[in-house]
Amino acid sequence: MAESDVTPVPDKDPDDWTTGDEPMTGPQASYLRTLAQEAGEEPPPDNLTKAEASRRIDELQDRTGRGQAADASQR
Repeated sequence: MAESDVTPVPDKDPDDWTTGDEPMTGPQASYLRTLAQEAGEEPPPDNLTKAEASRRIDELQDRTGRGQAADASQR
């Protein structure tokens, strides 16, 4: 199937996630530490929820330029 044949799934707002209030996952925590380091920031607190971690990842990706290639391919 060609990439143009795939209909992108709309992003769901983290506030609407049924598991958004659960603790962030290990991969989220690891990626946030990496992004924070690249952005020259302190690592995030360990007590973020999945939704908070997702929003922070989005913010740091914007600041560091990470994730842009994936975003562009979905448009």
